[in-house]
Amino acid sequence: MKVPPTISSSSHDNDPVPHMNPLEWRIHYKFRNSMLLAEALTHPSLSFERKTFHFDNQRLEFLGDAVLQLVITHHLYRLFPNFSEGKLTKLRSRIVSREGLKQYAVELDLGQYLMLGRGEEANNGRERASTLADAFEALVGAIYLDSDLETVRRFILRVAGDTLGTVAREPSEHNPKGELQELLQTISPTNLDYEVISETGPDHLKQFVSRVIWDGQELGRGSGQSKKQAEIKAAADALENRLWESEISKSQKAST
Repeated sequence: MKVPPTISSSSHDNDPVPHMNPLEWRIHYKFRNSMLLAEALTHPSLSFERKTFHFDNQRLEFLGDAVLQLVITHHLYRLFPNFSEGKLTKLRSRIVSREGLKQYAVELDLGQYLMLGRGEEANNGRERASTLADAFEALVGAIYLDSDLETVRRFILRVAGDTLGTVAREPSEHNPKGELQELLQTISPTNLDYEVISETGPDHLKQFVSRVIWDGQELGRGSGQSKKQAEIKAAADALENRLWESEISKSQKAST
């Protein structure tokens, strides 16, 4: 995010470009109350080690989750006036999923600013999806308390802009695993099986390779940073290659 920061409405009139720390520069927001930012960045593991149990980001995370839900819900409600409640709920879950929140945190490089306990630090807490997602929600809560709903709305929509753009272009989520399952069930009730065939890399940068098997035949392979992602890629590979069609054709020829 290497662009000049846009100073928020919290700037003082007699100081048009107040001092901003590196994270404030990245998020384009200058806090009036710096303790709110410190609280948002304090992981419970640190407060536990220091016995300061009431100073961590859990309460702000709780608030930020509600603010995120409101902002994204309102945005989708206006963007898709003809969509049902169920469809809007599915779209919202794509935007505020744990993986999505983690990605927003990664784009802000939020992990490097977190204050962690020694144990959490040693266990790659700065890269853990749950830690990053919680920290992003806490940051949202902190900005809301420090400013107002309109300011935090602009922040959320800017950070989630790429995801919102994808949802606007493709509101119907592509589900390769579901499509493959439905397609093959019209041919045979045989279940699909997904197998992890390799797992490499450190815990915070795992790379999985999976394959999908149907009726004893491997239909496709895929890789990803999670088992779910690798399975989705394997299903997409199977849909593209459609190897079962050649096997069915062979069986039909053999029977004639």
